Amino acid sequence: MACKAEDNPDTLMTLCTAYCLRNLRKTMCYPSNRSKLCLRSDIFLPSEICDRLVNTYMELVHTDSTFEPQEGFFQLFSDPRSTRLTRVRLREDFVRDRDLEAIRKQDLIELTLTSCSSLSARSLKTLTCFRDTLVSLSLFGCTQIFFRKGGAPLACGEDVGEGEEDDVSPVSRQALETDFHFEGFERLRMLNLGGLSDEVDAEALLRPLRALTSLDLSRVTLQRTAFLAQWKERLVSLVLYNMDLSEELLATLLELTNLRHLDISRESRRNSKFKMTRKLLTVIVHRLRYLLSLDISGHVMQDNCTVPRFEDAMGNPSIEPCKSSIYPFQELARPLQFLGLYDTTLCNVTHIPAYKVTGSKNEEQVLNAIETYTEHRPELAHRAINQLFDIARIQHCSQLLRALQLVIAALKCHKYDKTIQVTGSAALFYLTNTEYRGDQSVRLRREVIEVVLNGMEHYQEVTVQRNCCLTLCNFSIPEELDFQYSRVNQLLLNILEPARQDESIQRIAVHLCNALVCQVDNQHKEAVGKMGFVRTMLNLIQKKLQDGMCDQVMEFSWSALWNITDETPDNCQMFLNCRGMNLFLECLNEFPDKQELHRNMLGLLGNVAEVRALRPQLLTRQFISVFSDLLESKADGIEVSYNACGVLSHIMFDGQESWSMEEPTRDSVMDKMMEAIQSWDVTSRRNINYRSFEPILRLLPQSIAPVSQHWATWALFNLVTVYPTKYCPLLIKEGGIVLLEKALELDSSQEETKSMARKVMEQCENFKDDPMEINAAQDMNAGGRG
Repeated sequence: MACKAEDNPDTLMTLCTAYCLRNLRKTMCYPSNRSKLCLRSDIFLPSEICDRLVNTYMELVHTDSTFEPQEGFFQLFSDPRSTRLTRVRLREDFVRDRDLEAIRKQDLIELTLTSCSSLSARSLKTLTCFRDTLVSLSLFGCTQIFFRKGGAPLACGEDVGEGEEDDVSPVSRQALETDFHFEGFERLRMLNLGGLSDEVDAEALLRPLRALTSLDLSRVTLQRTAFLAQWKERLVSLVLYNMDLSEELLATLLELTNLRHLDISRESRRNSKFKMTRKLLTVIVHRLRYLLSLDISGHVMQDNCTVPRFEDAMGNPSIEPCKSSIYPFQELARPLQFLGLYDTTLCNVTHIPAYKVTGSKNEEQVLNAIETYTEHRPELAHRAINQLFDIARIQHCSQLLRALQLVIAALKCHKYDKTIQVTGSAALFYLTNTEYRGDQSVRLRREVIEVVLNGMEHYQEVTVQRNCCLTLCNFSIPEELDFQYSRVNQLLLNILEPARQDESIQRIAVHLCNALVCQVDNQHKEAVGKMGFVRTMLNLIQKKLQDGMCDQVMEFSWSALWNITDETPDNCQMFLNCRGMNLFLECLNEFPDKQELHRNMLGLLGNVAEVRALRPQLLTRQFISVFSDLLESKADGIEVSYNACGVLSHIMFDGQESWSMEEPTRDSVMDKMMEAIQSWDVTSRRNINYRSFEPILRLLPQSIAPVSQHWATWALFNLVTVYPTKYCPLLIKEGGIVLLEKALELDSSQEETKSMARKVMEQCENFKDDPMEINAAQDMNAGGRG
């Protein structure tokens, strides 16, 4: 059977790299006397492996919350005799001056620093160590790198001693580094200075770089632009995003006749005073005859740029220049590889002579925009993701795999950006719903879960939290969340702090918590209980009681407690220790007509009553009287009465000697139990699921409490009668037939009990020789609800 797209396993190189980084001490390193990591002396790594180690390390730091950064990691690559680095990509404020200094002896060919706001002028000195080999350099968003910290920056080659690491010192905006220039960077061909501070003289900085072929000056303010002409014979790529177009700049651009890529786009038309004319576009096409890629997004266009509507509507969409709906592009010798038309009127025409177009007309243009602008232009990516959200919500997303991958990439790249996190998490909700689920691989859905949890973890914003919780509801719970089970539970419990969270998020989070503990083994339940699950649910119940509200949060909280205490004595003990019984009584008195609430509470107490060591705490006059009164309840069919009788059946199983009260008497309570059982319809359809019959079966072969035996037999009779396919195999597998036979042999067993036992055995006869397919039964927790 062919696997779905993107469901292929990771390469061996990917797996080995991640394993080594997670287990450095076991693989590549040993701790020195000062507990710092040192590379083993017998290790020699080529650049292909070293580059992958460093770049994967950065990715894990920023996208995997379970990965712990290693102090002194970059120091492992300080000696080029044992490690070789050539292409390194570092990002965000995690990177410090000392990290760059650690690799200063490496012969780097490519260095990409993105939004490394913790780097200071000290790192400029380190950059000079790479000047003989560096071909590509990006300082995009490194806003502090041209400013000094408290002390003077180190020169290249100086070592950082103990106590000398001043990476946390604040950068003084007045202490501009004026001595650095790109002198000696003879091999540098590609440079990105996007976001360069206005205080830096870009012209003076760039003047020594005679051999540049690619230059990015996004958001940079230039006092003069004519100096760009010094590269007119060599420059093939120029990005001037959000730079104001002037006559001087336009004249200079037209001199750069070897350009293959020109980006003069803007963030928005609202901020532009310049109007793109038909004449200017025509001149650009004529003069820049080698142009393959052009981005004019965010510009106001003159109406005369496009053909009349009736001409535009003729024929099928074409990328042939001669058929272009945009007059200036009819002069192209061949279609462009890329054309940026986002936030322009031109993207809406029919015939656009380009293979890849960004815009907002259709899904293809929107996805192209997300892909093109995510890394360096989150403000545009945010708007494009918002448009994708509308496509997925209102229309239909035809490129689901690509859409999901692009949104995931945006969320990973900008995990602290509110706009990206809000729109991205909202888009994920619609892209993972039932309509699209069949097209998604296991691996892709896991990626979605991980990025959603990252959002919940790193961005404490109401809308993001709500979107992420709603997205998790689109997954099969707990199966699809099992690989992140502890993490997702902890995040949900953090959300459910009543003092700081709103009602809508509480409702969704409690629902998720309930679903997560409904169908898992006891080990998972015990682990979640230790996280504070029981206490959190009881705190929510207490808050609802104070507000006099019995809403979904209240009901789901009791349901979650019912599920998490199933066959888990430790959690049952926590419930009692946290005043659970007092809250039970208070809820019963405050909300006497809430049937669903009563059913959930009694189901939970049934779990507590199954624990022999805890039953004495239930054996008080107050509690027994309440349970006895609930035997007469008709709430939720027979469920409340049935659960109350179950609690009492386990208590009665401890015998007369444990009955420490005079009123009510044990016999009177047993009489009420028998009367209640006889009033139930054995064909009643149940609102309950059993994973195991063990708590019921232990009540069968005994003479201590015949009424408990009767309740247990009735329960089995009801279940195998109404759901024979589901429960007959389970009863046979767990040895229930043998126990029923033993109950028939007891003189203390009532005739009515024996009659039901025989009917149960008869009902199971048809299943004795069949394979015991009980998966459906085992997937459900006793006392739980789906």
